[in-house]
Amino acid sequence: MVESKGWNWNIVQGNFEEYWKNPSAESFYVLNRWAGEGKTEFLDLGCGLGRHSILFGKNGFNVNCFDISKEAIERTRKWAEQENLRFTYKVGDMLELPYEDEQFDCIFSLNVISHTDTAGVKQVIKELYRVMRPGAECYLTLGSKDTGGWKHEDWPLIDENTRLRMEEGPEYKVPHFYVDYPLVKELFKDFEIKNIHQVIDYFDHGDVVNGSYHYHVLIRK
Repeated sequence: MVESKGWNWNIVQGNFEEYWKNPSAESFYVLNRWAGEGKTEFLDLGCGLGRHSILFGKNGFNVNCFDISKEAIERTRKWAEQENLRFTYKVGDMLELPYEDEQFDCIFSLNVISHTDTAGVKQVIKELYRVMRPGAECYLTLGSKDTGGWKHEDWPLIDENTRLRMEEGPEYKVPHFYVDYPLVKELFKDFEIKNIHQVIDYFDHGDVVNGSYHYHVLIRK
């Protein structure tokens, strides 16, 4: 199992910071779904700069912010204080979540749990199961083997599903785990899988258009 490594949020500033402070489209779907089911105990697993913590906090959820990065947690805390929101904050490793068994009824984790290798992802999934209450749901994403990063042969191969990202930026030398559909089914066999879909995000850089593929998975314990 590789050593856990998070984003370097210290270099995320300016317009790049503003991008990462806007909630994802998927977060609005699960917010309405979980509010309708009366769920309140929310874990933002890999909270980053707090975009989803703030969204859920403003909508009445009891928010727990978790990240491996102290910088991310402190910037989330500062933003929440500006919004007069009271959250719980923890810095730690997703391989060993610092929470009680069956503490949460909803968890959101966008582009987070794949920042380890195969053994690490399996351990994180065990931890998710442990901290989820019966009937709790988790919405998460995993990098797809259809995406360019997996095919990037100059990125070192760590195991049969994982490469070490070598592109300069906040994810430099952060491991990236990639899946296909059968592997998604296998990983979450202990859960009720409510939905799986693969999403392509296109990034237009003039003459070059890049596509980033992710599996979006909604699971229920």
